[in-house]
Amino acid sequence: MRTLQGTVISHKMQKTVVIRIDRLKKHPKYQKQIRISKKIKAHDEKGEFRRGDIVVIEETRPRSKEKRWKVASLIKRPMSEEHAESPIL
Repeated sequence: MRTLQGTVISHKMQKTVVIRIDRLKKHPKYQKQIRISKKIKAHDEKGEFRRGDIVVIEETRPRSKEKRWKVASLIKRPMSEEHAESPIL
């Protein structure tokens, strides 16, 4: 079972959060590290995770058209709630 680590960027849906997964990839010609990000929808049964939380998600059976992951655990929560509500750029 695959697991990934990412940041919650949206929690506006019921029982669903949107997670941004960041990774580094080397450019084939210039050999520079490039940050690649991907958005994944994950199942959050209790609705306990908020924007800015760093979480671990794990692969699961298909729950809907776009949800194939569920939130497994919380790694880190932002210090203050004001920081969590600020836009992530």
